[in-house]
Amino acid sequence: MTQTSPTNASRGAVDTLLRTIGWISTVCGWISALMILSSVLITCQMIFVRFVLRQSTIWQTEMVIYLMVGATMLGLPYVQKLRGHVNVDLLPMWLPRGPRTVLALLVLGLGIVVLSIMAWYGYENWHIAWERGWRSPSVWGPPLWLPYLLLPVGFGLFILQLLADLLALLTGRDTPFGLEDK
Repeated sequence: MTQTSPTNASRGAVDTLLRTIGWISTVCGWISALMILSSVLITCQMIFVRFVLRQSTIWQTEMVIYLMVGATMLGLPYVQKLRGHVNVDLLPMWLPRGPRTVLALLVLGLGIVVLSIMAWYGYENWHIAWERGWRSPSVWGPPLWLPYLLLPVGFGLFILQLLADLLALLTGRDTPFGLEDK
């Protein structure tokens, strides 16, 4: 009979959690890509309607803006998962392992704090738009709570990926800034 030690069980749970968060971030990346593709197709349709059919467009420009904002917000966790955000790694490369780990923990912690503030205000903005029934002042006039919802959701998912990165660093599953020791 095989016995599972508490350490192995918790290790498996952490691995499952990290894989799940990674999967969520990847799905966000795919949704973001589909939103960008949709905005390109809508832009092509808008050009056709305006310049070939000589008709006015009502919803296309606004929809493209909302899709691009949504793609940006939902793409945040995926880009973080791939370590694709702009960074300057001169200092981490220069530092030895111990101070590099401290710097990585500080950066992740501060990032989580700043993004939590942004997520809170994004939620607050969404909630006001929802409660008051705000609509866009355009002819199309979609409810504004829909695009505003993307702010707290995007920042929340970004925070989730940062928490996964922090957990991976604290449990030794990842190295600080993805750099190996010299």
